[in-house]
Amino acid sequence: MLAAVLRLRIGLVFDLLGTYPRRPGDPPDVDVEYEPEATVCALEAAIGRLGHRPVRLGAPHALLTAIGKGELPALDAALSIAEGYGSRNREGWAPTLLEMAGVPLLGSDATALSLSLDKAQAKTVVAAAGVPVAEGCVIASTAEAETAAIPAPWPLFVKPRWEGTAKGIGPTSRVEDRAALVREVERIARDYHQPALVEAFLPGAEYTVTVVGHPPRALPVLQRALEADTRIGIHALERHPAPCGDWRAVTPGTLDASLEAELAALALRAFHALECLDFARADFRLDAAGAPRFLEMNPLPTFAESGSFGILAELEGRPHDALLADVIAGALARLGLKPSR
Repeated sequence: MLAAVLRLRIGLVFDLLGTYPRRPGDPPDVDVEYEPEATVCALEAAIGRLGHRPVRLGAPHALLTAIGKGELPALDAALSIAEGYGSRNREGWAPTLLEMAGVPLLGSDATALSLSLDKAQAKTVVAAAGVPVAEGCVIASTAEAETAAIPAPWPLFVKPRWEGTAKGIGPTSRVEDRAALVREVERIARDYHQPALVEAFLPGAEYTVTVVGHPPRALPVLQRALEADTRIGIHALERHPAPCGDWRAVTPGTLDASLEAELAALALRAFHALECLDFARADFRLDAAGAPRFLEMNPLPTFAESGSFGILAELEGRPHDALLADVIAGALARLGLKPSR
């Protein structure tokens, strides 16, 4: 008679929308990277689909308290989607605590998370690996913005150096002259307490590539909608009021087999260069010549049904939690935690 399937206990660390400890002066999008509870439920459903038991651990500070009090439940592995707040190491808080507690981690470790979150450092690493990036520089202050050599012809694009989910990006992020550049650097330094990353504004279509597995493989490439006039990603502008009516979304790119293969290869090269594990999402934009340029790597892509995983599951004609279950199963296999009979 076959023995029962091994039922693993898999911890979940997360930050929920509405739980960020807001402080005076915080920008409106301060917690935009946090997840709705529906995302946690989707991960629980995926873990349950594999026959395992999800264990909610809460936010990184709750995890810290549980470890400090010796109350961390017995776990076979854990998955963190927690963003933390404040520093460029914030995504690594939970993975570091789990490592200290001896709990195997699904997904990238703290080093890869911090390196990827710092967009300037990430670009340096992937460029050294042969992945084309947008020309750019880091500007930390208005005084520097007034005199710094611009990295490319106008227009330029200005964003926080270590944020995700288009945090800190809005209608004024595309700048056409020195005065606008100074204003944007000042805004980022004031509201987000970090340097600005200033890059050439790439006029072409934007694509995202989800990478999963061990060894990693690229899933079908998705095009991201742009705003018709500014050509800024519509996902970044939807949180801001449009000057007249509504923002108009366009998808100007044509994704042929050659471009998709190139994007997939570049995403995998960047994934390896940043030493990511199990899952991540790489974003690219085409330059004026139609060549892909790396924008960023997100080793904590949203698992929400409205995000890339939900779209990819719909394209495959299967439930969202079934795709997530495959991703989690691959991460468990990497750790040698395949269920046994």
